[in-house]
Amino acid sequence: MRYVLALDLKPGPAVARAYKRHHRAVWPEVRKSLRRVGVRAMDIYLLGRRLVMVLEVAPGFDRRRDFARHVAADPRCAEWEALMKTLQQRAPGARRGEWWALMEPVFHLDPAPRP
Repeated sequence: MRYVLALDLKPGPAVARAYKRHHRAVWPEVRKSLRRVGVRAMDIYLLGRRLVMVLEVAPGFDRRRDFARHVAADPRCAEWEALMKTLQQRAPGARRGEWWALMEPVFHLDPAPRP
């Protein structure tokens, strides 16, 4: 399954620089924990202040439950998430209680058939 989520960085060029710097060296505990809860692949893209995260997850993955498990798994994971939140803010249109806002799929081009 794939999820696409959006979030904004707080204003200021130093914020984007810090966010990119941190993500060049994501802590090993965070990587391990994400895989343990069922995240198979994660990509984060930046345009201006808007972040878009694409998650590929294992069957049965539940975003709220499994991200909560990830944060609780190791004090370093909780520390990482708290650090990232100092740089982030909810995107306009995020639902109440939602940090990373789930984006609505509007188009998908199926892979071309093989000859």
